[in-house]
Amino acid sequence: MLMRLKIRDVREDHDLTQQQVAEYLMCDQSLYSKYERGERDVPLNIMIKLAQFYKTSLDYLVGFTENKRPYR
Repeated sequence: MLMRLKIRDVREDHDLTQQQVAEYLMCDQSLYSKYERGERDVPLNIMIKLAQFYKTSLDYLVGFTENKRPYR
């Protein structure tokens, strides 16, 4: 099963640039861009930071659910 991460969609929903998110994650914009395009696997710690930043769940970011609400 091929999963498409929703990190680009969520970023755009929040009207943020890749550079802004990369700065939050303390990584290079080009690396973050590769995460969005699926050219690099996103480490779990980065996915957790993104879920916390966007106040959503990991399940939503990885496409397991359409429910954006976090579990706690």
